[in-house]
Amino acid sequence: MGKKQVTQTSQEETLKEADKVEAAVKKETKIRQSTRVPEGRVYVSSSYNNTIVTLTNNRGQVLASKSAGAVGFKGTKKSTSFAASRVAETIANVCKKLGMEKVEVYIKGIGAGRESAIRTLVTQGINVVTIKDVTPVPHNGVRPKKVRRV
Repeated sequence: MGKKQVTQTSQEETLKEADKVEAAVKKETKIRQSTRVPEGRVYVSSSYNNTIVTLTNNRGQVLASKSAGAVGFKGTKKSTSFAASRVAETIANVCKKLGMEKVEVYIKGIGAGRESAIRTLVTQGINVVTIKDVTPVPHNGVRPKKVRRV
């Protein structure tokens, strides 16, 4: 093994990285329907590794979907509450473009981005009608191991 080199990032490189994340947030999102949708649903799936936010109409047809990785976060930063708030911010912008007034929120999972995603939706001016937790809960568990005979 040779000498280890310590690399230092300059301010320009850190600014470029910050600009990449900002550009990914502001990047145009594909919207499947161009018509005005007054009501819809937002599904927030928050795991230990990522946060995925999906926007649908009342029939369940997906209008837009974003994840922390798609917004520009990599590695362990995807699992933070800040990343979840950025994802919810992009979905809120899509809601505004579609003219969505009322939204039902369905939360699934036990990650860090659960509450921050909902708070961001509310602060962005989206009218949240209901919040439901649809996290699957095991009601009996797995079958126990057979008894060991010696």
